[in-house]
Amino acid sequence: MERKVAVVTGSSSGIGAATVRLFAGNGYNVVINYSRNPDPANAVADECRALGADVLVIQANVADDAQCRALAQAVEEKWGRCDALVNNAGTTKFVAAGNLEGLSGQDFHDIYSVNVVGAYQMIRALAPLMKKNPGAGIVNISSVAAVMGVGSSVAYMASKGALNAMTFGLARALGPEIRVNAIGPGMVETPWLQNGLGAEQYDARRQAYRSATPLAETIQPEDVADAAYWLCAGARKTTGEFMLVDSGFVKYSTLPRS
Repeated sequence: MERKVAVVTGSSSGIGAATVRLFAGNGYNVVINYSRNPDPANAVADECRALGADVLVIQANVADDAQCRALAQAVEEKWGRCDALVNNAGTTKFVAAGNLEGLSGQDFHDIYSVNVVGAYQMIRALAPLMKKNPGAGIVNISSVAAVMGVGSSVAYMASKGALNAMTFGLARALGPEIRVNAIGPGMVETPWLQNGLGAEQYDARRQAYRSATPLAETIQPEDVADAAYWLCAGARKTTGEFMLVDSGFVKYSTLPRS
């Protein structure tokens, strides 16, 4: 059988890298996308090739529509198909919610340009190719920040809420050929988050998160990858959903464990 193809943006580390490895290990050819440093992306590519996948490594800033369209063109020229798109590329600025002077209008534009507009541009670029393979799946990596009012900044929270609304609208617009869903991870243990918060605050938040959830666990990149893979490769009757991967944080964090 012809191998299916998965595109994962921001896939040189963290959630994206875990996701692209999972697709590669399950018989997909994969696109590894990065925006700046090629070395981590090439390392992930080697891992995916060892799993049997054919790989494209593409530098593209998803905030740039021309680069999104060029990525889609490269996928079409190499394989002529795309069965899965995981919009994982994201950005933020770490600013306490109460610090209203800590965010400028430009900060909002910068964060939205990647987290919302970038996801839209990737979907628009790949949708014609994906429609050729009915049952294709798109997953947008959102956050519990979209529904909890917590996160790295108010601009980040707002961008993930907008991403969810876009998910719901595009699920309606792109069906029946393409399913569109979103995942809301809780606190994911990644170097990116640790660097943003600083080691002391990161450790404090990790312990607080674990104590506030029924499963007493933070989230690993592989946990999000599992959900993204299922929503793309399985879940044939699931679209327009926001799936939490949060150890029960959203539903139970204000209640004591018993």
